[in-house]
Amino acid sequence: MASNRNLAQGAASPTTDPRVDAYIAASPDYARPILTSLRTQIHAACPAVVETIKWSRPAFLYQGQIMVGLSAFKAHAAFGFWQDVAYRPGERDAFDHLTGMADLPDAARIAELTHEAMALIDAGKGKMARPKAAPKPEPEVPAALAAALESDAKAKAAFVAFPPSCRREYCEWIADAKRDETRAKRVTQTIEWLREGKRRNWKYENC
Repeated sequence: MASNRNLAQGAASPTTDPRVDAYIAASPDYARPILTSLRTQIHAACPAVVETIKWSRPAFLYQGQIMVGLSAFKAHAAFGFWQDVAYRPGERDAFDHLTGMADLPDAARIAELTHEAMALIDAGKGKMARPKAAPKPEPEVPAALAAALESDAKAKAAFVAFPPSCRREYCEWIADAKRDETRAKRVTQTIEWLREGKRRNWKYENC
């Protein structure tokens, strides 16, 4: 595993990681100056930052938490803060589509956002704010399964008692059948398993 050149906070040289050097060197020609500039400016704004690689891409840690991430793709580069910093309208999208040096924000703006992210981490609010996913709607029960459930009280009771995600697994399995014969077999199997209180993927629950 590659080792960082660990230096004390406040030292003149930044704490860098040779894997980040390699990532930048292997990036497309257009991306190398973008990534190099961002790297330099992040270190300038936060001398205590520590480089590493997360998910095969450069990441910058502050107080042990990811603060900034960089990426290079075929036609654009991107960077972003993991904290809920106050992006200006359209700024986040702009940071995700950097095609040349002219697309970079000025050094003062990068420093401003970096300091804001540092303050959030220092205040214990370092994790990125993520919107909660909307709950999935109740699964639509295929007609063949609905009819079978109405004729088997035990299977229906088990089906109703399952959480929506488990009911959805059975419904989607039956609805995905391409042939009537396959659908009928799946309905029969579903009723048998439900009578035993089994979920659709019960075979894998103890793996």
